[in-house]
Amino acid sequence: MKKVNIWKYLGKYKKDAALTLFKVFEVLCELTVPLLMANIIDVGIANGDTGYILKMGAVLLLVAVFSLSATIVAQYFAAKASMGFASEVRRALFSHIGTLSYTEIDKSGTDTLITRLTSDVNQLGSGMNLTLRLVLRSPLVVFGAVIMAFTIDTRAALIFVVTVPALALVVFAIMLITMPLYRKVQSSLDKILGLTRENITGARVIRAFCMEDGERESFSLKNGELKSRQLFVGKISALMDPLTFIIVNAATIILLRSGAVRVYDGAITQGELVALVNYMSQILTELLKLANLIITISKSLASASRITDALSTESEEETGVLDAREADKSSPILEFRDVGIKYAGAGSEALCGVNLTVNRGDTVGVIGGTGSGKSTLVNLIPRYYDATEGELLFCGRDIRDYDRKSLRSMTGVVSQSAPLFSGTIRENIAFGRGVGTGENEVSDEKIMNALGTAQALDFVSARDGGLDSEITEGGRNLSGGQRQRLTIARALVRDPEILILDDSASALDFATDARLRGAIARLSPEMTVFIVSQRAASVRYADKIVVLDDGKPVGVGTHDELIESCPVYENIYYSQFERKDKKDETEGAK
Repeated sequence: MKKVNIWKYLGKYKKDAALTLFKVFEVLCELTVPLLMANIIDVGIANGDTGYILKMGAVLLLVAVFSLSATIVAQYFAAKASMGFASEVRRALFSHIGTLSYTEIDKSGTDTLITRLTSDVNQLGSGMNLTLRLVLRSPLVVFGAVIMAFTIDTRAALIFVVTVPALALVVFAIMLITMPLYRKVQSSLDKILGLTRENITGARVIRAFCMEDGERESFSLKNGELKSRQLFVGKISALMDPLTFIIVNAATIILLRSGAVRVYDGAITQGELVALVNYMSQILTELLKLANLIITISKSLASASRITDALSTESEEETGVLDAREADKSSPILEFRDVGIKYAGAGSEALCGVNLTVNRGDTVGVIGGTGSGKSTLVNLIPRYYDATEGELLFCGRDIRDYDRKSLRSMTGVVSQSAPLFSGTIRENIAFGRGVGTGENEVSDEKIMNALGTAQALDFVSARDGGLDSEITEGGRNLSGGQRQRLTIARALVRDPEILILDDSASALDFATDARLRGAIARLSPEMTVFIVSQRAASVRYADKIVVLDDGKPVGVGTHDELIESCPVYENIYYSQFERKDKKDETEGAK
């Protein structure tokens, strides 16, 4: 797996990052202030020269204005570069996730990808911001203060030579101890985020099975783990301030003691002693900032590593180059030849030994118990997954020879979950034409026709606003049947050559389901329809019915053929309909 270099996304913001060098002017101004104060004390106050004090005060004001201007420029461009960098990384990661196949998303996990896209990118942006602001400033202030101290008095400045390494030792020792602990804290936070997401998305299931107490206990356990880790690392980090202040205060006492002697001897002035104390305070402040910066950088690098791993997840190699819309229409549209599939990391095959020929215009029913492989079978058609065994032909050629995008452009898929997006009904239906391609410009007449076929026109017309009525995220302000009918309309509006209804009418009553199938059958004699269902009534009148049991086809044929030859289908059918003798069935069919 080739690692992606995420720092390349900073390329557009190199100039902005370079302009943070204005921090150098800010540092120079700060290092100048103690010397100006020394002159005010030694000259203005010592001689009672008010004019000199006012003049130097004006100089201090100018230095402050210049320092503030440099700070604003540096902070602005640091924020622009860091947030722009985070935006580019987020955009690239979002686009990359969109290219991943179902298999790769299954491997990575939805929670992990969401955390990378949100928390980790934000952490990376914050770390970049602090780095641009402090990585140059803090070392310059520390070394600049030491140098300035030596220009004032070499003997007194020797205290700095001892103090700075002592401070650095404490700061970096605590930092090295806490860095791995902070990584564990972030790991615990990831678990909390994942658990919270599960509880929010599965709230109805949790309440339905009265599992609130168990989930609270599980959350409390994870939350307690996070709390204990944060407290532990917090206690260690809390040692930094008292230890550094002890060192600085001890150094200040020594500096004042030795400095007082030097002032008494006339080696240095009172103002210079005050300047030395100010430089000592500056060193303390900047070392603390530097320590926090390094901890933040450590967190950001950990986030950068996780983002890099997500970006480096290679999409399944696209081998197909043919346009499915230009395929030879004289051959059967689909041929399954001993097709099988085994999911990554699975212990056994999810589907095996499927042999089926589907002609253009056929209606194919797929029926079987839960977990029998029905959805797996139809997911092979738009290449959400590729078969790991056997051969699946599309119009006479291996389906992997065709480009995924062109294949999916002529396929309408309605999944079991009936996902809808926040927005209007019109926007959700038009989504089926392809967002961002210009194809989503679809007339209201076409939308209404699709809604009519999907048996959704009645409730859409009854809503305030009609096509412009708002749908909440996931369609939570609609019933299950309404959601399913809208997703069917969304698939129909694109005029698919292959329509896959993956248990998409499970929430509909039998009468609505029958009307829906009848309306679809009248659409186009060339449209091939796959109906996946556990209802025998939904597939009874299909041209071919595939019966699956534990991932294996146990029967292929028409309803009448399967009733006679397939015990599994017979059991499914008579578990839903009253068993009649053959004479009654024949008369009923007539």
